[in-house]
Parts: sequence; structure tokens; C-alpha cells
Amino acid sequence: MLFFLFTCCFSFLFFYKSLVLKPLPIWACEMRLLSIWFLKDFSFIPLRKAILSVTHSLLTSKMSPRMKNLKSKVDFNETKSSEMSVLDLPDLVLECILEKLPPEGLCRMASVCTSLRDKCISDHLWEKHMKSKWCKIVGPAAYREWQWFLASSKGSIFFNQGNQNGGLFGYLVRLLPFRNISKKSSFTPVDSVMSWYLALESGKFWFPAQVYNRENGHVGFLLSCYDAELSYDQRTDTFQARYPPHGRRASTVESGVTWDRLRAPPVDTSPHDLHISDCLNELHPGDHIEIQWRRNKEFPYGWWYGAVGHLETCDGNANYCQCHESDTLLLEFNQYAHGSRWRTTTVNRKDHREEGNEADGFYGGIRKICSKEEICAWKKLWPAEVLE
Repeated sequence: MLFFLFTCCFSFLFFYKSLVLKPLPIWACEMRLLSIWFLKDFSFIPLRKAILSVTHSLLTSKMSPRMKNLKSKVDFNETKSSEMSVLDLPDLVLECILEKLPPEGLCRMASVCTSLRDKCISDHLWEKHMKSKWCKIVGPAAYREWQWFLASSKGSIFFNQGNQNGGLFGYLVRLLPFRNISKKSSFTPVDSVMSWYLALESGKFWFPAQVYNRENGHVGFLLSCYDAELSYDQRTDTFQARYPPHGRRASTVESGVTWDRLRAPPVDTSPHDLHISDCLNELHPGDHIEIQWRRNKEFPYGWWYGAVGHLETCDGNANYCQCHESDTLLLEFNQYAHGSRWRTTTVNRKDHREEGNEADGFYGGIRKICSKEEICAWKKLWPAEVLE
């Protein structure tokens, strides 16, 4: 404050002296101008900008060459500081910022300039978003379908129709010039993680997955999981499921499928092929399993939840149980009532193939469930009442 008072007093004295007819020496004019420049450091004066603009226009013409040189350096430094951008940040800091952004934020950053676009479309940034949202329902089969989709003519149709879509998909396609696919430097590579994320969000790309309790939990499909092709609906945050046709029955489409009813296929086996069971000798009573089952030879397999039970010759005492040494394996489906024909079935450990008949259906391959998360997912779907 003392320094401010001192400079203001000097300014007043020099301005007062300038009213007399006798001209002031050059050094006094320069001191007067310097006091005005010191005033710039005090941003708490409300009319600082107005005063400075007026005095600047009046006094610039009276500056000596030395003072004009000083002023030009100050203006250059101010211009330089005002031109700093996010790109002037260290690479590590900028990467940390971009990693915190959601997909929409990355898209907005990518629209700023070419340099930021190149950073924002990097695979390592989008892999985190892929894992966060899609990893539980997108597996190797979906990725193969995506690669085939890109290689086919459907891929170009997909990107050319992007401008007609809303939401994140439409925003991304409008942002990035996918139409100019011949200019590799000006578009996001179609095989990038960002493009795959974009395709899943769009709903235009149908990918393979599996649906628990198909057809809105129809009683004939409770505690089962069937293969289907899925399409995401951004507006409702649900999916459409398209089940493959079988026999004389046409393809069935189910809408409003929620995330908790979906999973990525746990094994890479077609729903029309028998799964090779490699766990039969490891199964003990109490183990959780899934087994393929279909109504007849024309139907695709679905995976049904069950458990390994004790043989009739065993009293269930764990200390004396020899069920695991028998070639016969008893499977229980406890969602069905005692006495139901669907309650139990037996398979041969050593020579297991598709077994069954037209009345009871056909049992196929078996996989052991080791994950607590998978077991929990099945138990959440347990019916409220015992099935007949």
C-alpha cells in the first residue's frame, strides 16, 4: 500500500507540473508513464481498464523510443500468455485428464483440433470404457462378428448412415468424417476400439450373446440361457434379442431385455453343436453345472442350470460318499418339484454323448460352474414357485 501511495503521489505531482508552460524534462515524463504501468498490477480498482485505455491512447504518442520498446515487450508477454492452451500441458498431465473423461467428453475434446482428436481416439482410452460397459456381454464371438461386419458391405452402410442417428452415436459420426474413408489421416480407423464402441452404442450392429430366461421369462425357459443376437437401444438402455429360427418356427424377437439378463457366451460352441465335456471326472455332489438341452434335433441347444446330486445308493453322508467314483453321474434340477420328469437325469462319465428322446428332450454337453459370480447370477433368477 505504501508503494501504491508513493507512485500515486508521484503521478499527481507530475501531472500537476505538466500544467505549467515550462516543459518537463524527459525523465519526468517517463516516470509519469511508469507510474501508470505500475497501476496495472492492482486489479481491485473497478475502473482500471477504462482509465488505462484512455491514458494509453493519450500518452503513447509522447513515449520515448526506450519506453515504447518496454511497452512492446510487455504486450508480447501478455499475448503469449493468453495464447496458452491445453496442448501446452505436459503429456502425462494431459493423458490423466483425458482418462477421466466419459465417452461424451472425449468426443467434445476431439472436436477441438486435430492434435486433440488424435489423442482422444486412442485405443487405450476407449478400452477402459469398453471394459466398463460392455465386457460382461461382449466376448470373442462378438468381436469376430464385428471383424466380419467391417469386412462386409454392411460396414460402409453403417458409417454412411451415422448422420441420421442421435445420441452418442450420431454425435461421434458427425464429429469424425467417416465418409472420407479413403483419407486415412482424417478419420478414425474403423477397426479401432472407439469405432467398436460406437457400433455397439448405435444399435445398428447386432452381436451374439446369451439371454437368461428367454421370451420374457416364459415358464418353459426358466433357469435357462439361450444364444441370441442383440441390438442396443440407447433410449431405454435395454436390448432387442433376436433368437435363431428352429424347425418350422420363425425367428423370435424380444424387446426390453435388461442388462442383468445377458452374458457373453462362456464357451465358444455353436448352439447347434454338442459341447465337448472335459469336466465329467472332476464333478462331485454339490457342484454347480450347466448342461445343454434341446427339445428335438431341429432346435438349438440352450444352457440349463443344475447341480450334481447323490446317487440313490448313497445316503448323502459326505464321510462315506462314493458317488464321485461311479461312472454314473446324477444331475438335479431343483427348480422342479419332486416327482417331475424334469427333476433329475443321469449321464455316463466315460462315454457321454447326446442322450434323450423326443418326449423328454435331448441332453448335451456339460460345463462346471466355478465362478461365484455365475452361480449368484443363476440364483437371482430362481423362480418364486416350484415348477412342475
